[in-house]
Amino acid sequence: MDNDHYIKMRKSLLTNMILVPLIPFVLVLGIGYYYFTASLENSTISSMNRIVEDHRQMIESFLSERQSDLEFMLHSYTFEELSRPEKLFDVFEDLQKKSNAFVDLGVFNEDGVHVAYHGPYKLTGKLYKEAEWFIEVMKKGYYISDVFLGFRRVPHFVIAVAGADSDKKWVLRATIDTYLFNDLVKKVRIGKTGEAYILNSDGIFQTERRSGGNLMNKDPDRIKYAGGHAGINTFIKKDTRGDKYLYAISWMKDKKWLLVVRQEIADAFKSLRSAVYLTLFIVTIGGGVIVALSFYLTDRIVRRMKRTDTEKGQLQQQLIGASRLAELGEMAAGFAHEINNPLQIIKSEQALMEMILSELKEKGELKESEETAELDDSMNQIQLQIGRCAKITQAILKFGRQSEPVPQDVDLGTYIPEVVDMVKKKANVHGMTIRQNIAEDIPNIHGDPAQLQQVLLNLLNNAIDAIVERHGSHGGEVAIEAELKPNGKVGISLTDNGSGISTENQKKIFSPFFTTKPVGKGTGLGLSVCYGIIDGMGGMMEVSSERNVGTTFTISLPAVS
Repeated sequence: MDNDHYIKMRKSLLTNMILVPLIPFVLVLGIGYYYFTASLENSTISSMNRIVEDHRQMIESFLSERQSDLEFMLHSYTFEELSRPEKLFDVFEDLQKKSNAFVDLGVFNEDGVHVAYHGPYKLTGKLYKEAEWFIEVMKKGYYISDVFLGFRRVPHFVIAVAGADSDKKWVLRATIDTYLFNDLVKKVRIGKTGEAYILNSDGIFQTERRSGGNLMNKDPDRIKYAGGHAGINTFIKKDTRGDKYLYAISWMKDKKWLLVVRQEIADAFKSLRSAVYLTLFIVTIGGGVIVALSFYLTDRIVRRMKRTDTEKGQLQQQLIGASRLAELGEMAAGFAHEINNPLQIIKSEQALMEMILSELKEKGELKESEETAELDDSMNQIQLQIGRCAKITQAILKFGRQSEPVPQDVDLGTYIPEVVDMVKKKANVHGMTIRQNIAEDIPNIHGDPAQLQQVLLNLLNNAIDAIVERHGSHGGEVAIEAELKPNGKVGISLTDNGSGISTENQKKIFSPFFTTKPVGKGTGLGLSVCYGIIDGMGGMMEVSSERNVGTTFTISLPAVS
């Protein structure tokens, strides 16, 4: 096949081997990544919501406890009692013991006049009738203000409760330590950038923000959340600097204060970012492995297919060669049969000529002389050569006969020399000797003579070829031996001093169509057929060889008892 065919095949294989595993790999990883990241996001948001809820409850509990402290004092003492500075001092001391969040304490009549005060400022006699906090507490009975400046011109917020004595309303008010409350709100820590703060409904800071935002300043990142949502709302929003934050907000204090907890997205979803990097790493490594393995396997498959196609072509040529040899064998058998007819005629004519010469000599018509002696020698030579030709044609016919095997007892003492005679001339031509060593007491073996002849001829011809390859026309030697082995089997060994067989090839020497000979000089069928013949006769065939030393084939056959 041409090279373009293998290029197209390689592209097709490579595409399929990359896409087939890569698509499900990416799908599985993508689905796993989606659910994993969704789980991490939900976990992060749930954690943020839980923090907001806990913090809101803590702040509301703090404010509620301070309100309860004031209401307890309101119901424990009368307006006249608390209007006395010394009594107000004692009450403030009691409040301080419960919580150090109280900064000062004041008593107001129904007209908003600050009738008694204990604290660091001079506020006694100040009028608060128009103050927002005073108006609200007189309406509702209690009030927690936003942070404001007031007369003291310092940001603070107050908790006030209203009571009544003899149908006269009065108010007890305490200022809460702004710094303590601020620290209470700010103490939330989430990662590196998490922070908490409180805004009022107008977006004014009621506590400081760690990343920038002072009391009573407008929030530059105004949180727009319309309505009085009672739950917790989470969302992602950019601040004025363009940084993305994860927000969790919740209304409190009758939906007038907004608790805000926020954290930078990169910090909040740090685990998610790690998961992204890990996923990208796995995709890169896994994809690289798939691609590299696909290239490796594709190249290996294409190389193997090339080798298979090459071997297939060689096998086809070997089959053609084997077919030609089979046809040549049939033709040789036919030629031998056709030659036998003229040989018979020549033999008859030669016999007739001998008879005529003999009669002429008896009648005295042909006298003995040197010429008649030469004529007798010629007739004898003709008879001898006719006999030789007859033997050759008979051997060819016997070798090429296509028939079912006819097992019979074979006397190796006479059989092996007959086979050796068939190749002796070829061996002499190449300057090599064939030594025979056949034990006299060797028993017969049982098998088809024609098949055994085929085995021995093949081994002898291979030995001659190996010797010629190594020695040329000088120094070649083949030894064939036959004897009874101790195990009761007949052993036939054929040894040559030829080129030998490599250790690697010895493992494949009996495989069909394997040959070490050049193209056109061997089919690779001889030894595999020989092995099959010996195996069919109940024997075994082995080989031992060393490069540039020689080869020995050993045949073991059952002896006839």
